[in-house]
Amino acid sequence: MTRPVTPPAAAPYDLVVRSRRVVTAEGERALAVAVRGGRIEALHPYDAGAAAAEDIDLRDLALLPGLVDTHVHVNEPGRTHWEGFASATRAAAAGGVTTIVDMPLNSLPPTVDAAALAAKRRAAEGRCHVDVGFWGGAVPGNLKDLRPLHERGVHGFKCFLSPSGVPEFPPLSPGELREVMTEIAGFGGLLVVHAEDPALLTECAGPSYREFLASRPGAAERSAVELVVRLAAETGARAHILHVSSAECLPPLEAARAAGLPVSAETCPHYLTLDAERVPEGGTAYKCCPPIRSAANRDLLWDGLARGVLSCVVSDHSPSAADLKVPDFAAAWGGVASLQLGLRVVWTEAARRGHGLADVARWMSEGPAALAGLTGKGAITPGNDADLVAFDPDAAEPVDAARLHHRHPITPYHGHELRGAVLTTWLRGRPADGVPCGTLLGGA
Repeated sequence: MTRPVTPPAAAPYDLVVRSRRVVTAEGERALAVAVRGGRIEALHPYDAGAAAAEDIDLRDLALLPGLVDTHVHVNEPGRTHWEGFASATRAAAAGGVTTIVDMPLNSLPPTVDAAALAAKRRAAEGRCHVDVGFWGGAVPGNLKDLRPLHERGVHGFKCFLSPSGVPEFPPLSPGELREVMTEIAGFGGLLVVHAEDPALLTECAGPSYREFLASRPGAAERSAVELVVRLAAETGARAHILHVSSAECLPPLEAARAAGLPVSAETCPHYLTLDAERVPEGGTAYKCCPPIRSAANRDLLWDGLARGVLSCVVSDHSPSAADLKVPDFAAAWGGVASLQLGLRVVWTEAARRGHGLADVARWMSEGPAALAGLTGKGAITPGNDADLVAFDPDAAEPVDAARLHHRHPITPYHGHELRGAVLTTWLRGRPADGVPCGTLLGGA
């Protein structure tokens, strides 16, 4: 794969990566991607002569932009026994993800003020194999902390409209949500919302997946989305709906889009590939909130993604220790661990449905980068960071949870045969497979 090259005394490029399948915003192209100083300097024809310290020819293997995952629960500090920056970012790099944005909850303290953000950054410093940004949190009582967090570089603010699962990150009432959106609109920020209406949720009536699914109906998601859309129209705040699992959300999202409101939405690999009918008995690795729904619902989510109603696919990587995933669906922690597998999971189903790698890159790199305002990320184009992924789209291998890099070997994809293989991940032109070299994004 590597061409032997004797670099001149002052080679114009640090690295050239050639592929007949470079995935750009315009589609797949035969190109030589030239890198200098950690950035993409130029795109040359595939066979162009270009002196470089290292010249790698992927031939017919694909070259993708590094994925951007804006929905990752790292949980450090405070719950590092669930996951931590070292293990999460190692898993990200192995899966072709070169930038993550860490969620503000499950860590202790949650990222709801400047002091907590500083603690989070200290915990991450020197431990990250990929670039890491941070969301702030919007909770009852921290309205005055939102602007200072924004000024310190958080990419936006997460809130819940229903209980989060951890007591230190309570949900906002509708009135508090309006206050938060008004405040955020005042400084041009972004609110990302776990949208489920608590009035339509019920206690899980028993241990089975069927009973858990019934306790969190799609109508609860739709009702909460409709509230966010109304308040976006009222306040002018930019809002993003997290982890859409129910196709019932698509009509109000599409109406908001048609009206020109600043409302966007994402979904996750597990909602696009798994279905309630095939959740195994006792398979608590499949439990997440909102839940995995029917195969028919999954097909509608794919349609919403293809039409641009859903603009991003991100992991919602929410791992926990094994003793929290028992004994049944009523009691187990709700969260799917999939950070290392997202690209392969989505590509397996996308290819089956006739989508190409350019679609996957748009959903998993360009879209999330745009959401979080990550300039220089999300596409193979001159001036961007040289975050690149060598990918074999035709490889196929079953998932072995024990070979994953996140802290606990728990995943609903264990044993599933997935297409694709990540061969090399470059972060700013350097292989992201050794000493942690990720940058903490945002301010101090």
